[in-house]
Amino acid sequence: MKAVGEMSRLELAAFVCTRLGEAGIEVVLTGGSCVSIYSNEAYVSMDLDFVQTSLGSRAEIRKAMSELGFIEESRYFRHKETEFWVEFPPGPLSMGAEPVNSVEVIETVTGTLRIIAPTDCVKDRLAWFYRTGDTQSLEQAAMVASTVSIDLDEVERVDQR
Repeated sequence: MKAVGEMSRLELAAFVCTRLGEAGIEVVLTGGSCVSIYSNEAYVSMDLDFVQTSLGSRAEIRKAMSELGFIEESRYFRHKETEFWVEFPPGPLSMGAEPVNSVEVIETVTGTLRIIAPTDCVKDRLAWFYRTGDTQSLEQAAMVASTVSIDLDEVERVDQR
């Protein structure tokens, strides 16, 4: 097994996702790190945002993360071997007011990552843009859409609500 400090973003996310799953804590990666993964690191986010999709407490997450060598600092978990930090924003797993439609599974040498699908990633970034006016979120949506295949009809359907 690779050391945490040698893991890429994708490998670290898969490692955390798998180990939490083994502890009975199901999570899905969302947010900026999805943009980073889908854009081949054209966008760089330093946090891994996991939304919990199973029942469980913060204490259970804290225990599982501690067993992986992460220390809780405020709302984040940090590991001394990596610059990435892990956060568990509250659920539900959604893009704006709409639930996530699809979760992809990516296999790596460090484990299995559950991640929102590219189309939902674009919808999530667009929701942030429309809600807050954050042009960086619009740019992130464009990065993902120009790098991987997305369902433009689905993105357009949401826009017409």
